[in-house]
Amino acid sequence: MADLKEIKPNRTLEYHLNAVKEGERSFENAFQAVSRMILEDEIEKVVVKGITTYNYKIFNRGAKHIIGMYDEINSFVSFVKDAAEGGSSKEMAYVLVGEPGNGKTFFVEFLCSLYRKFLSNDKNRKYSFKLHNLDKVGGYGRIPTIESQTYEDPMILAMNLYEDPDKNRNFLSEKIGFSDSEIEKLYENYRPLGACTGYIWNDIQVYMDGNMDDMLKCIEIVPVPLIESLGTITGKYPAKDKITSSSVDLLGEESIQRLLHITDTSNPYRFDLKRGALARVAGGGIHFSDEIFKNKRDLVQVYLGVIQNRNIEIDGFKWPIDTLIVATSNNSEFNRFLAEKEEAPIVDRCRISHVSHNTDYKLQEKLTSYAIGSETKTTLDNEKLHQDPNLNYAASLAAVLTRLPRSEKLTPIETMKLAAGEIAGEKSIKALAEVIDTLNQDPEITNRFGQKGLGQRNLGRAIQLMLESSETNEGKCMFAYNVFKAVERIILDYVSEANDRAKYLEDLKTAKGLYRERIMTEMFNAYMDEPHAIKKDVMNYVNMIIGIDAENLGPDKMWKYKDPQTGELKAMKIDERYIKSVEEQLGLKTEEQRSTFRTTIRKIYGQKLSVDPEYDFMDNLELVKAVTDVRLKSDISGAGSLIGALANRTNEENQKLYDRMIDTMLTKLNYCKTCAQKTIEYFCTQEDEK
Repeated sequence: MADLKEIKPNRTLEYHLNAVKEGERSFENAFQAVSRMILEDEIEKVVVKGITTYNYKIFNRGAKHIIGMYDEINSFVSFVKDAAEGGSSKEMAYVLVGEPGNGKTFFVEFLCSLYRKFLSNDKNRKYSFKLHNLDKVGGYGRIPTIESQTYEDPMILAMNLYEDPDKNRNFLSEKIGFSDSEIEKLYENYRPLGACTGYIWNDIQVYMDGNMDDMLKCIEIVPVPLIESLGTITGKYPAKDKITSSSVDLLGEESIQRLLHITDTSNPYRFDLKRGALARVAGGGIHFSDEIFKNKRDLVQVYLGVIQNRNIEIDGFKWPIDTLIVATSNNSEFNRFLAEKEEAPIVDRCRISHVSHNTDYKLQEKLTSYAIGSETKTTLDNEKLHQDPNLNYAASLAAVLTRLPRSEKLTPIETMKLAAGEIAGEKSIKALAEVIDTLNQDPEITNRFGQKGLGQRNLGRAIQLMLESSETNEGKCMFAYNVFKAVERIILDYVSEANDRAKYLEDLKTAKGLYRERIMTEMFNAYMDEPHAIKKDVMNYVNMIIGIDAENLGPDKMWKYKDPQTGELKAMKIDERYIKSVEEQLGLKTEEQRSTFRTTIRKIYGQKLSVDPEYDFMDNLELVKAVTDVRLKSDISGAGSLIGALANRTNEENQKLYDRMIDTMLTKLNYCKTCAQKTIEYFCTQEDEK
């Protein structure tokens, strides 16, 4: 056998097995690899909607990463971990079901790109093998080399070298030096060779008269290619139309080219498995089936066999596969599929995760910046386009409020604030948890918390409408208030159900009211010529009500305290008139009401500052609004007079004030001339006042 093809020393089976033994290469199934990838990275505990959960940091990295989705990611990690530990999940597929535009496909594609990056590390890389010298064995025509069609791991070949299982164990023990416990661990992932590999290996054995040393010279170990466009390791199968899709797309088919070479028609290598999507990810990869329930029925039946048995089966031949199957589906397709009772077995083999829309308006601001785009925007005639500093806030409010279901226990604003982990007056996070629990009992999925609303795609469309409008292009600025008009257009054009449409339009009014309050604050900051003027005044009120009962408060009402944010010792004069004015603005008439409110604020101060020394009470919209109103009235004897002064610029004094405020907005608050003027114009109207 001297004329056998020469294999490089670092590509022999023995070299690979020794590398696995030394820990330089790994042998693990797809579930174990994905599980290790996620769990080896940082994990932190977070509180989401009042419930402690885990944040897996691996999903938070990169320019465009996953935002929110805590429940879904925790559910996925639990599923993969259970499968990696040999639980029932290893015979199931993971299916993300939800409304369009809520990030299902993005999540799976992000996971796949993470996995490819993880496997590019030498220690984690997947290997397979080629069988050489088939031109000498005979019966294969001009095919001298055959690669494992399902990218089987070399360790699987090592466990199947001999027909007798004990001989294989002895080979691993005596030839390579694996201990008994290591061999037992390896055999947890044992599976037989695929039909064609087993058949070819048997041909080689017959040709070599069972001489294992010569047989091993026919094996060359090769890394599995990680090129995304080849569909190896991570492959996506999108649902096609009824006519062009067939099981061939998944499993493969008989190859006419190969039949021209192969003389033995019973040889399973006549089937070209790589024509299908599954074989390419069968060596420890991730198979992503997009819109799985849109496939025609016979294809879904193929999936049933693949998911349950983890085999590619054609004409009685079997190829065992090692694949994590992840799929997506939208609610309407899923419900249609469930309605067909005979399809129950496939759903039974799926771990269904109902993906909700993001309901945290602070996190939504990051998602909205994805929708707006990170590139510098230009007008249609290619001039630079400015972004109103309130645009993201306004768009995020408009989107999130539509996703929050109505409840008798909480107002939409309370729900929104609690969902973002903020203070909502007297209402606690417990109230939100109860609302979510009640809604999640509903068998109709779309009635559950966060399941309905304007998705990311609709938000993207609204931004597109803004960009193409003549107002945006003429003013060279994306003025925040215009986003409400664009979202209204989207609701009218794209929301087909009348009840949903009415609710979303109502939510839009609420968003406008919140935007109005934000503009009041911005105007006060512009008037005071200070970007954080209102924040300082809010903190002054908070510090005053803490200091008013202090023992070291002198008759001059001066109070010394240590600033928790800077650690400096500061002195403050307690202004009881100011405190009273703010509380009156809040509607607190009696001493008892004031005392209760002050106790609440002190309690929040104590709780929040221990966790976040930078906490500034700006999420307490009622307090911010009250302080703004009081300051505007005391500074300009009535908020109306500032509006009057800005609206009526016929006298020089008013014009000076207007110019000074515009200047502050341009230089300190990131406005451009267009949005500064339009914002003041909006402030001077009575629109959206509650």
